[in-house]
Amino acid sequence: MTSELDIFVGNTTLIDEDVYRLWLDGYSVSDAVALRVRSGILEQTGATAAVLQSDTMDHYRTFHMLERLLHAPPKLLHQLIFQIPPSRQALLIERYYAFDEAFVREVLGKKLSKGTKKDLDDISTKTGITLKSCRRQFDNFKRVFKVVEEMRGSLVDNIQQHFLLSDRLARDYAAIVFFANNRFETGKKKLQYLSFGDFAFCAELMIQNWTLGAIGEAPTDPDSQVDDMDVDLDKEFLQDLKELKVLVADKDLLDLHKSLVCTALRGKLSVFSEMEANFKNLSRGLVNVAAKLTHNKDVRDLFVDLVEKFVEPCRSDHWPLNDVRLFLNQYSASVHSLDGFRHPTLWDRYMGTLRGCLLRLYHD
Repeated sequence: MTSELDIFVGNTTLIDEDVYRLWLDGYSVSDAVALRVRSGILEQTGATAAVLQSDTMDHYRTFHMLERLLHAPPKLLHQLIFQIPPSRQALLIERYYAFDEAFVREVLGKKLSKGTKKDLDDISTKTGITLKSCRRQFDNFKRVFKVVEEMRGSLVDNIQQHFLLSDRLARDYAAIVFFANNRFETGKKKLQYLSFGDFAFCAELMIQNWTLGAIGEAPTDPDSQVDDMDVDLDKEFLQDLKELKVLVADKDLLDLHKSLVCTALRGKLSVFSEMEANFKNLSRGLVNVAAKLTHNKDVRDLFVDLVEKFVEPCRSDHWPLNDVRLFLNQYSASVHSLDGFRHPTLWDRYMGTLRGCLLRLYHD
């Protein structure tokens, strides 16, 4: 008696998304198997524990072999060893470079060096994220930073080109690179209420308006070493910000500015009396932040200063967010009516970004 047997042979690499997540989260094979058992997979599939163990180990071996390719995602697309459909390749890359909010908040703005890497044990304990996952995420941040830090052109585009990330994830990495390069302080107690999303929003505004890339011009000197146009703040712009000091140093200008803002907002703010009484202190705070940005330490303390000089005073007087928005809009626009002020374009470049950041930082 003859039997017929249909055989199908294929070489497509199978990727189990659930096992991939366990591997990315840093679980050992034995821990991953235990978690899969608890998920009810044995009952669902009728498999034995031995088969599940073998299946998990097989997936882990595949992920380990793929990892070196994930360090340089274009290599994953062009290699011929693993037959993986494009949609699966995109998933592997996106999830490998994804990060935990709790983790990125602990390292945001810190130097991506061995010193910070030594702190990962403590960060793992604090956040509950496995040490292995912390290391993967930190190494990803450092790898992206090293590749793009000296590239010319759009930071987001460079990240997408070299790491094939989605637009949203590339923008998040641009914020991480920008903060690491400029070493913005984010860890102080008074900043703990802010999320990574808050800082990333501000980073995007600063990249668009305060960097060399924002002015859309390459250095005039062909031998210039200024290549990382979206990573570094425009030092000439920061120097020029000292010119804004006249808005609070000149008593007549300060009084006129206050008068214009109060006239425009009378009857429109629920905290008008508080705004009127505190106008000069708020204005001095905002202008002095600008004037100090020539010093690296003051650049690093930008968010601390914004919270201390503006957010906390307004919060203590119980300003609603809409009143903050109305005030900042009028405060910025009224400067254009000051006859003695000669730097309206500089002011708009500064306050356009600062206004957006302050509204994001203000949680009423």
